[in-house]
Amino acid sequence: MKPFTYVRVKTVHEAIYERAKSPEARYIGGGTNLLDLMKMGVETPTHLIDINALPLAKIEELDGGVRIGALVSNTDAANHPLIRERYPVLSEAIVAGASQQLRNMATIGGNLLQRTRCYYFYDPSFTQCNKRQPGTGCAAQSGISRIHAILGESAECIATNPSDMSVALSALDATVQVTGEHGNRSIPIHEFHRLPGRNPEADNTLRPGELITSVDLPAISYAKRSHYLKVRDRASYAFALVSVAAIIDLDEKATIREARIALGGVAHKPWRANKAEKALLGHEMKPERLRMAAEQELKAARPQRDNAFKIELAKRTMIRALMTAAKQEAA
Repeated sequence: MKPFTYVRVKTVHEAIYERAKSPEARYIGGGTNLLDLMKMGVETPTHLIDINALPLAKIEELDGGVRIGALVSNTDAANHPLIRERYPVLSEAIVAGASQQLRNMATIGGNLLQRTRCYYFYDPSFTQCNKRQPGTGCAAQSGISRIHAILGESAECIATNPSDMSVALSALDATVQVTGEHGNRSIPIHEFHRLPGRNPEADNTLRPGELITSVDLPAISYAKRSHYLKVRDRASYAFALVSVAAIIDLDEKATIREARIALGGVAHKPWRANKAEKALLGHEMKPERLRMAAEQELKAARPQRDNAFKIELAKRTMIRALMTAAKQEAA
């Protein structure tokens, strides 16, 4: 690990000021991902700005929805009554994401900023990684690609986003609130993370020095009828091969009035299954209709040598998540 300086700030203004002084500075909250990256030599900040003293650790009602402060721990978010009762899919996703010890330290803002667990990105001994060093190539495309993307990938990168929480936030149409030198911004979750394109080194649309202050969840009357399903190699300490956040609204005849579906483990960002959602509207909750919708969504999949199995796995996971969500008690 390279030497760095450290400062603890008490206000958002102080944090923004400190960050503006050095383009190589990084904010640090729980540090559960950043410190790993620093130890591996992937991230080499010269200055760390400790933001844990900022007043960003509240969960409160907002315009019929809920605002979650960026420094709320994953544990507190998953266990909070407002989240468990109104947005169970988010609570389930957070609990599925990591061990209890990690959830105690990890923050909501930090979870959003997790970097890919691509083997080639995480190990600097692999010199070909466009995400770590643009223009060097993508070792994963000719290497082991089992955990990599099947949707939205590019010739530059096939890495996947590792966050479970962000998949649920995508299905919930959350909004990320940020602040920086030039003021405040509201970023819809579907615009926060980005596909790799020709610039895979950029994971998100934050501008230099911007700080996440909160995540806002809209009021969704039927969000209790939801489920998060994660398929992984082992029950703990493993990232998703495929995951699905499903929210569904049914009428008294079990006809689908609205569906919200997001996939994890399949793309560079949480993948909102818009085609599947449209294919379900106005139809009964029948397995054959769910299968058709899943196939519509996965038509665009372009697997690598080792991960073609994810196509069928994603379809089955989507169907199972929707069927489980439909059985949940409505609001």
